[in-house]
Amino acid sequence: MMFSPSAVPVATGPQCAVTTGVISAEIADALTQWAADESVALAHLEVSAFHRAALLQSQPTVIVAGTAGTDAAFRETLRSIKADARLQTVPTIVVCPADDLAAWMALGADECLTETMTAGEIQARLSAAVRRSRRDIQVNPSTRLVGSDAITQAIAERLEQHVPFAACYADLDHFKEFNDRYGYAKGDDIIRTVAALLVEVVEETAGADGFVGHIGGDDFLFLVPLSSVAATCETLVRRADEILPKRYSAPDRKAGYFFGKDRRGRLDRVPLMTLSIGVVTNERRRFTHAAQVSELATEMKTYAKTLPGSVWAMDRRSDGDSANPPEEKHL
Repeated sequence: MMFSPSAVPVATGPQCAVTTGVISAEIADALTQWAADESVALAHLEVSAFHRAALLQSQPTVIVAGTAGTDAAFRETLRSIKADARLQTVPTIVVCPADDLAAWMALGADECLTETMTAGEIQARLSAAVRRSRRDIQVNPSTRLVGSDAITQAIAERLEQHVPFAACYADLDHFKEFNDRYGYAKGDDIIRTVAALLVEVVEETAGADGFVGHIGGDDFLFLVPLSSVAATCETLVRRADEILPKRYSAPDRKAGYFFGKDRRGRLDRVPLMTLSIGVVTNERRRFTHAAQVSELATEMKTYAKTLPGSVWAMDRRSDGDSANPPEEKHL
């Protein structure tokens, strides 16, 4: 008995698994059970309709393809999937004989299923493939740090656990001007350097209770226990002032500035890069969701950037005091 297209509902979207080709009943049963457990709808495409345009329309969570009798056609489709920036992160799983497993993996398959596998192993491999894909999507390719979704989740977990913590928004001052003067390659190196610095210091001061995420560009957000925030931020601004000037040429470093164009295109003195950190805690505030923390951390980061040099500024206001300026700054 083989997988029947009529046995599954047609669905599309980010919680949809697309299947195609011939899949044995045993593997189909394991796939169906996995989809039910994960609340993922199944959609089956005929081999003739299995192409890049159809996949872009369905936007699946995972693609499972039986290759019996369709090897040549699917090889080309697999190449097109992995060459498309919109589809290459979707885990593509091939159902094939055990002897062909290595060949399909070499062609770009993210995982292979064979009839020799148990239902439990098939389901575990499906879950692992989807988990890897979600992790890869969230990870910044330059710094290898997780992005906005993981940051939101980390904040939400701390709110649910009612633990005292600090959310710290770190941003480089005058990074755009540095990038314009020295080029994107050196700019990327600066981003990686700052990411490494954040990870190192947060691990030193907060250990396993710390978290570092990369929002994008020169924007980062890290979480530390309330008891660690001062030591973490003080160490960061001190080490940033030691590291960042070394990325400039000797004349620029000696002068302490260079002449460059501002955002309006006017030539002006551009200071050397510094690090600004805006800090918000749940010590005096009650937050109900992560977006509130993120919004206030952004406000504090903006305030910190108005201050000269590398600095961290912590919000000491309580609920109802938002109209007043922050009370604490550290130059």
